[in-house]
Amino acid sequence: MKFRWAIVYVSDVEATMSFYEKALGLERRFVAEDGGYGEMATGETRIGFATQAMSEGAINGGVVQLDPGSKPQATEFGFATDDVAAAFRRAVDAGAVPVSEPEKKPWGQVVAYVRDLNGMLIEFGTDIP
Repeated sequence: MKFRWAIVYVSDVEATMSFYEKALGLERRFVAEDGGYGEMATGETRIGFATQAMSEGAINGGVVQLDPGSKPQATEFGFATDDVAAAFRRAVDAGAVPVSEPEKKPWGQVVAYVRDLNGMLIEFGTDIP
């Protein structure tokens, strides 16, 4: 079995994909004709964004919406980079909300956190030495 994709249900797929293009430099891999679903290319895995309406049709009972005004959900996207500070600045300049500035952890990894326009946590980190 391979982990292939993660999907986040959002209110505006187009705005979210545009954010990830600007903030992280990701490229679109696929966008449904109706604009209700899209994927960003991230290597072997993909990040998908789908409308809240799609969640209601696909998942019995729907999902809890992300809320940028409340505490982050208990999940994150993690992106490896050699320059955490530059990734953090680029994301904040593109509209991400800073959560934790770049910091070297006791195990040697440098990490930083931001939240996207939907409130999703994004971690930037160096590979663990």
